[in-house]
Amino acid sequence: MHSLFLPQADPSQKLGLVIPTLCEAGNIRELLERVRRTLDPLGIEYESVVVDDDSGDDIETLVNDLARQDPRMRLVTRKNARGLAGAIAYGWRCTDAGILGVMDADLQHPPELLPQLWYALQSGADAVVASRYATKARRPNWSRIRYLISHFAIVMAWPVQRPAIRVTDPMSGFFLVRRSCIESVRFQQEGFKILLEILVRGKVRTVVEIPFTFGKRRTGKSKASLGIAVDYLRLLVRLWKER
Repeated sequence: MHSLFLPQADPSQKLGLVIPTLCEAGNIRELLERVRRTLDPLGIEYESVVVDDDSGDDIETLVNDLARQDPRMRLVTRKNARGLAGAIAYGWRCTDAGILGVMDADLQHPPELLPQLWYALQSGADAVVASRYATKARRPNWSRIRYLISHFAIVMAWPVQRPAIRVTDPMSGFFLVRRSCIESVRFQQEGFKILLEILVRGKVRTVVEIPFTFGKRRTGKSKASLGIAVDYLRLLVRLWKER
């Protein structure tokens, strides 16, 4: 586990958006281009950091081609490492941004929602979550089994959340948070989701949830597995003990 504290971190309103990938070469060009089209009109300083777990699917060539046109896009590769939470934490350490973000690379998280997240954070929130369960959120492509599994995971997380900032979707992988709220947190590296740990262990005082329509995966495949479920249970036990 590693600290996110960076002595030289930029305290200004720069956004560092981390996109963890594993075999997502088929999605990455469209995603990065949509992120750029969405964020450029805001007139903010930002960078998109793709963190790849050594997929070997030519994603490096794709991102580097885009980076030559726009240096705000870049790729960092983790060798001999797996774990979504670890990839996100690694990417956040690779940027000096004062506002940290994360979204999936599978196009199920719409980049067009980023301005709403950004403005909500600028209104004073410490964290802003794109929620699949807030009022008006939609999950049109989910099977009943997927919904039940997701709902069960959220119910299990309910007791460990702090009541003052409890959210409907602590398993979301699409959110923004102020670096100052998590700079002293040492995250577990093997977990699948990092937001719950932020809400429980970070210095987050206010959270806003923004509903969205969860999209359909274009290419690649889900990273869910039995091992991920075990990692989640370990995280819940650890957070419960800390409380």
